[in-house]
Amino acid sequence: MVDEQIRYDRMVEKALRGVVAEALNEVAEHGLPGEHHFFLTFATQFPGVVAPAHLAERYPEEITVVLQHQFSGLEVKDGTVGVTLSFEGRNERLSIPLAAITTFADPSVNFVLQFQPVGEAAERAVEPAVAAAAPEPALAGAPDTAEKVVTLDRFRKK
Repeated sequence: MVDEQIRYDRMVEKALRGVVAEALNEVAEHGLPGEHHFFLTFATQFPGVVAPAHLAERYPEEITVVLQHQFSGLEVKDGTVGVTLSFEGRNERLSIPLAAITTFADPSVNFVLQFQPVGEAAERAVEPAVAAAAPEPALAGAPDTAEKVVTLDRFRKK
């Protein structure tokens, strides 16, 4: 069925996910400049997420990873972020569809994007995200960025 309205909310969210992809591509090509670093929060059970079983067990809904000091092999290809991170001293490869990302933050410049789930969950009118309910990062050293979250809820079809 065709929507009866233009879905600007979807267009804006798609464009902002493009910002995430572009920022990650820039870092993949040139490295992290200055004090920049990223927090990526993603749904661990989202279709297409590839992560070690012990992470999915420990974080059955969401996990926040930090791209700062110990990461390698960062690439964005076909709508998926690939990166190798160190967990408990072991390098592990993650594959994260951009659609699985729920929060992207660069605390060095107080920049945060928060997304609704993409796909069927979004179609079922998921309750709007509340910035104060942002998950705690899985890795230590995360600043409180909840008050600087940019949400798209005011553009969503109710």
